[in-house]
Amino acid sequence: MSNFIHDIRQEYTDIFCDIEDDILKDLYRETHLTQLHPRMISGPTQAAFISMLVKISNAKNVLEIGTYSGYTSICIARSLPENGKLISIEINDEIEWLIRKYFKRAGLENKINLLIGHALEILPKLDKVFDLVFIDADKREYKKYYELVLPKTKPGGLILVDNVLWDNKIFSHVESNDYMTKGVIEFNDFVRNDSRVEKVILDIRDGLMILRKK
Repeated sequence: MSNFIHDIRQEYTDIFCDIEDDILKDLYRETHLTQLHPRMISGPTQAAFISMLVKISNAKNVLEIGTYSGYTSICIARSLPENGKLISIEINDEIEWLIRKYFKRAGLENKINLLIGHALEILPKLDKVFDLVFIDADKREYKKYYELVLPKTKPGGLILVDNVLWDNKIFSHVESNDYMTKGVIEFNDFVRNDSRVEKVILDIRDGLMILRKK
């Protein structure tokens, strides 16, 4: 598929998403103006899909690994019931100002617990069972994140993993020093043979894997 057709398809699907209010539009714009890798932000279609899964699954306790600027976090938190809670982990403390700015503007400071630090150090300390987990952080650590969160996910709970098609790099020759691509391939291969979960990959943006714990 050409980039032109891909862009047209993306624009068309985005117009069906009614989640993007002025707060999200401003966050999207400010992320692009202030951050080095703005394409890491989720778009309306993916965020709307994850929000819908939160509602369909009746999730109350959600974990997000990789906040980035908080676009998806806001969408998830808005989809939770009144007593719902999102714990979001972000390793980059230099983006914390932007995250908290928009969490406050969205009125979600009490619904989202933002933890700044390394997820591999934070996750073992979380004494909580989650209904839904969203993983979108360091691709080199995907398998480690997964193995840490699976025991903390309730039976029937969902684990969503972003970028599992990784810009189609997983289908080509992988350079020896391309540890990100290797991490995605390692995770995909491991999960494909993991009988503890049901799994499917959807061709949304850069590939979204949905796992359901048995």
